[in-house]
Formats: sequence, C-alpha cells, structure tokens
Amino acid sequence: MSENEILEKEIVPSVTTEETTPIREIPTEESSKTPFHEVIDIIIILVVVIFVRTYIAAPFQISGSSMEESYHDREFILVNKFSYEDFWLTKVGDPVRGDVVILRPHASNGKEYYIKRVVGAPGDTIRFSSGNVLLKQSGKTNFVQLDERYLSLANNGKTFLPIDVKETEFTVPEGEYFVMGDNRNNSSDSRACFQSCSISGSTHFVSRSNVVGKLFVDFGYINLFREWGVTTTGKWIWTHNPRFLSTPKDWVYNELSSL
Repeated sequence: MSENEILEKEIVPSVTTEETTPIREIPTEESSKTPFHEVIDIIIILVVVIFVRTYIAAPFQISGSSMEESYHDREFILVNKFSYEDFWLTKVGDPVRGDVVILRPHASNGKEYYIKRVVGAPGDTIRFSSGNVLLKQSGKTNFVQLDERYLSLANNGKTFLPIDVKETEFTVPEGEYFVMGDNRNNSSDSRACFQSCSISGSTHFVSRSNVVGKLFVDFGYINLFREWGVTTTGKWIWTHNPRFLSTPKDWVYNELSSL
C-alpha cells in the first residue's frame, strides 16, 4: 500500500449506520389550549369575581356629602361584605354601634345605596335632646349621652330632628338598626325615614337584610383633570387623603361599656 493510499484512507469520513431518533416538538401549554378550554377559563374567572363581589368585598364610590368630614364625596372605598354574611346555618357577624356601613334604603328616592353610621342596635332606645344623642341599651334603665368625637365641629352637638317628626325617642326593633350620617346637618337617614316619614310604609329603621357591608378601606380620590394629580415635583395631589384602615370607619362608645 502506497503512502497516498494511506492518507486517503485516513481522511475519508466515517459513516455511522445507527438510525437517529427524530426530535418531536413538545407543545406548550398555550398552544395545547383549545377554544373550549379558553371559554372554561373565562367562566371560572367570572365565577370567582362574582363570588368575591357577592360574599367577600365590593368597591363603591361615595356620592354625596352625608358623611362629611369623616368621608367625602367621590371617594373610592372597599366594602367588607364577609363580616355580615350568613352562610346557611352559620352567621359571621352583625353590625355594631359605631360601624360605618353601606345599606339599601327602603325609601324609593333614586339611590340604590346609602353610607351611614350605625348608632342604635336592636333593643336600644335613642333620644334626641338639645342637639345631642342619648342612648339607653337594651335591658338598661339609664340614658347615656354618646361621645361622638368623629363628628366635625360644625356637626358635633347639632343633631336635630326634622320638623315633621314629633317623637324624640325611638326604640329599635329586633333585627333592625338606627343609622345616621356624620354630616348631621345634611343627611337623609333614620331621623327622616331616609326620605320622608309622611310616606306610607316609611320607617326610621333599616333591616338587617338591607345592610350590605362594612366600610373596610378608603382609597381617597384624585382628580387628574382638574388638579392634574401630580405636581411638577412629582408629588401626588389628593383631593382628600385616603384613610385606609384607620378610623373613623368604626367607633367604640366606651361610655356605654362603663355602665
């Protein structure tokens, strides 16, 4: 064998006779979804959203000034509905005095929801005297003047009844509540039967079933078009500062517990 033959033999590439397995493309999760699966996903999302809004929490925007200065017109709030829910035979809880609640008024005045503060619970007797609110708890004999420091200076000590309401005391029936707005000078509430006590079927009270939930978070309100929202220094301009989890979304009347 010549030298040339040896070189040619060395540079001839070897060929394998082993068969190679073809590579199969593994479909991704997105590519494997059919239109049917996508519809199911959308339905699941809608069911979860509806469940949360119906039983857990729901967003609202305040319309009106009945809760000034505690809460303001156009503020965005999140309402805790779970705290007052009844699941079959299990009751989570009931409104208590001092809670700021969202409710459905029995009066037909074009408003679907009201935001008010619970002042009287079932069995309580509310008395109005010289611009102040006095309360006698169920089973007690004495009236106690409520400490309402959550009211503004313009409203504190100025809680009066409408001129067409003659009684000055109201005993709250079982399963119902007496509620008022913190802006006592400009609030349609239990004092006025939410619209007018002269209307047939009107009542000073709101039933437990018409209390939607308790105010949980206040997100405030920013008007981007009127106030531009952000200054040239990059600072947010709040129309009203949000309160988040701080008061006055609830209040404890310590003067009642001291008896």
